[in-house]
Amino acid sequence: MTSHHAGAAAPAVLMQGICKRFGAVRANDEVTLTVPAGTVHGIVGENGAGKSTLMSILYGFYAADSGQITVEGRAARITGSREAIALGIGMVHQHFMLVEPLSALDNIMLGAEPDWRLGRARAKVREELDELMADTGLNVRLDLAVEELPVGERQRLEILKALYRGARILILDEPTAVLTPHETDQLFETLRRLREQGTTLLLITHKLKEIMALCDNVTVMRAGKVVLDCAIADTSLDALAEAMVGRRVHLGRTAENAPAAKAGATLLDAQDLRWRDALGVPRLDGVSLQLRAGEIVGMAGVSGNGQTELLEALSGMLAPQAGTLRLGHADFTPSHWLDPSTARRLGLAHVPEDRHRRGLVLPFEAWESAVFGHQGLRRFSSAWGWMKQAAMHQDTAKMMEAYDVRPRNDQLRSSKFSGGNQQKLVLAREALATASPPQVLLVGQPTRGVDIGAIEFIHGRLRAMRDAGGAVLVVSSELDEILALADRVLVMDRGRIAGELPIAQCTEAALGRLMAGAEAREAVK
Repeated sequence: MTSHHAGAAAPAVLMQGICKRFGAVRANDEVTLTVPAGTVHGIVGENGAGKSTLMSILYGFYAADSGQITVEGRAARITGSREAIALGIGMVHQHFMLVEPLSALDNIMLGAEPDWRLGRARAKVREELDELMADTGLNVRLDLAVEELPVGERQRLEILKALYRGARILILDEPTAVLTPHETDQLFETLRRLREQGTTLLLITHKLKEIMALCDNVTVMRAGKVVLDCAIADTSLDALAEAMVGRRVHLGRTAENAPAAKAGATLLDAQDLRWRDALGVPRLDGVSLQLRAGEIVGMAGVSGNGQTELLEALSGMLAPQAGTLRLGHADFTPSHWLDPSTARRLGLAHVPEDRHRRGLVLPFEAWESAVFGHQGLRRFSSAWGWMKQAAMHQDTAKMMEAYDVRPRNDQLRSSKFSGGNQQKLVLAREALATASPPQVLLVGQPTRGVDIGAIEFIHGRLRAMRDAGGAVLVVSSELDEILALADRVLVMDRGRIAGELPIAQCTEAALGRLMAGAEAREAVK
């Protein structure tokens, strides 16, 4: 049954009065959700709004404290994912649940072998999959090990696995988080085809443009409750953003936040950086770039194309095997490379891509994380090395205030803050811990896993640094973010800069082509 003829048929999913508490937190508070059969239904909300909890209840990961679930017109008691699968519910998680050394075929069969004789089982499953792939367009190379498949194909494999197991209702959690624009378009084509064939799709995402492009209906959650539930035709991007946050949100480029002045002096100049990893793979293959006062440079590219290594080389965490770096009036070569404490002294600050592994010590209290790396400064320690804890607490309070870190409790462990507040704490440290603001700021994935209200705030802070005469490099896999922030854009592909465009010439399509390596040979200047 397709969305166009759903008529009066029973909804594919009806969840009524769902409540779920974790300690004092009400993750779901009397939530009711109706999903018509054969439609794509978006579920959106900020981090902690309760959307993933709700879908985890539908898939049997959690049991609701109260409420009823009806699937395709029949009351359902879902106590685990086996029951969910038996009811025709499948889930594709944000982090794929695949066994990497096994082939794609064996991943699909695993736990659902139709015959104890493996050869016969494989032949039977392959026959069914060939038919399923022809029907859905979900083409996967079945004999390759999962670790050899690109990320877009792994995702198709996850969807194929769910459909092979009989899923008529498919939950997708942040399905485009790791895809290029082209792979996202391909995925959407597939999902539209599945909808036409009668599959019901539930899409959890924070990317509102995707909701508008793909969904028939949308449910917005805030603080565990449903605050908006309507057809896509009856809403807009701005209305969804406002429902999610509870106030007007300004994302993107406006006349007020675009820079007026031209970029100034070159503050950082890297030339011909080269670095091969332990396997000899060139991760940086002759990268050159300049960062100038009063501009934000955006670095786009699919994760894994050298952006991480570039940030590490520029911040002094990794010494390249060739190339030169000039920071301010200091010059560095591979035999005498920059180190992080010298970088700080020269006015360079770095917000790493992975805040958990590189930006924070999660068991540390917030005040410890807020001065981490700066604890040797005169105002934080005496000549004999004693820490001045009162000054550290005082500074942390100012940082938390300036960057709206919630809750304002500097003795809470860093791990207890939400992703957005952890990110604001790291950014506050890099911007405010030194006596004078940094001249150069390197930021990796500034809003990864951060909700829409915090995105607006962080973007505002990055623009303020640019407007104060700083040079900002933003590495992001979110094209919307690059387009909203950057004054010019570089694209990395396979360790090289595939092209550079002024923001006036940037479109998602142009950047997407460069990200996919399509124009690497005649690098656009």
